[in-house]
Amino acid sequence: MTIIGVPADWPADEDTARHVQRELRGRIVLDEPGPPVGEGHVTGLDVAYDDERDLVAAAAVVLDARTLDVVEEATAVGRVSFPYVPGLLAFREIPTVLAALGSLTADPGLLVCDGYGLAHPRRFGLASHLGVLTGRPSIGVAKNPFTFSYGQPGPARGDFAPLLAEGEEVGRALRTRHGVKPVFVSVGHRISLDNACAHTLHLAPRYRIPETTRHADALCRSALKEALGEPGEGVEGLRKL
Repeated sequence: MTIIGVPADWPADEDTARHVQRELRGRIVLDEPGPPVGEGHVTGLDVAYDDERDLVAAAAVVLDARTLDVVEEATAVGRVSFPYVPGLLAFREIPTVLAALGSLTADPGLLVCDGYGLAHPRRFGLASHLGVLTGRPSIGVAKNPFTFSYGQPGPARGDFAPLLAEGEEVGRALRTRHGVKPVFVSVGHRISLDNACAHTLHLAPRYRIPETTRHADALCRSALKEALGEPGEGVEGLRKL
């Protein structure tokens, strides 16, 4: 298996990475509704790390947006491309994620990231970063809250509460199953928050997290084990960020 190296011009320090974030953030498009729910394709993206070997595995799983059946899968394994710095996690994995996306033959459609978009200290999380670099509509659906305040949404599926940053709504805590803790949805690029939440609910008919994330999570872990030559072992020692 080919191990993807760190691009020669990739940011190597925090100041440079923050400068790149500021530059790219100006290219986010927030005035488009995004693709209709249940039409075309949706692609789940996720990563798994092995810190001891400095490796990251990325998975891209394309689903039929109507049926949620898997259309195509792709993986890539690369070197971790940036130190662990909260708020700059996208720089650790984007080259490998882009390699997985680039291996697809199907149109990815909407990108669904296990992470954040505008719900980020500098309003430019992984979902926004990938959306801008690829030009595709993207959303972030995170399992855990970041640094923003929010109230508890109502108990019913579809209930939500805004994620607030100094009074600005940067995302929503969205209940995808009755009585189960919410997920945290934010816009990445070229989609509205209402539509991002509608897609998230459609992608989570049975479980708390979207089917896109469920498939991509399992696939990236499997790809990392294969790269480590551990096909029969469990996932102990693999870390998700």
